[in-house]
Amino acid sequence: METYQLVHPEHLNHYGHLFGGNLLKWVDEQAWIAASIDYPNLLFVTVGMDKVEFKKGVQMGAVLRFDVQKARVGHTSVTYRVDVYNGADIIFSTHVTFVHVDEHGHKKQLPES
Repeated sequence: METYQLVHPEHLNHYGHLFGGNLLKWVDEQAWIAASIDYPNLLFVTVGMDKVEFKKGVQMGAVLRFDVQKARVGHTSVTYRVDVYNGADIIFSTHVTFVHVDEHGHKKQLPES
């Protein structure tokens, strides 16, 4: 799945670069959207990101590209690789893992594909 995000002034930190928390939020959202498309009508919660390392700063007006690919499927969880690009430069990469839960928040097995 490929999506885009425009960096606005309200996304910047006090140094004029993209605030890392905004990027993490977008990464989580894009991975969750991919999980929701792959597994319609299932409930997912984020359980982790494997690595948080910002490779390059991002300025206002940048159009970021998010490339989200399913990386691993377990019994109750699914993991997506998320690569974020600013033009041709990769600025961030991580794996986001979600666990499937029932309406009470308890882990639940994923359906057979």
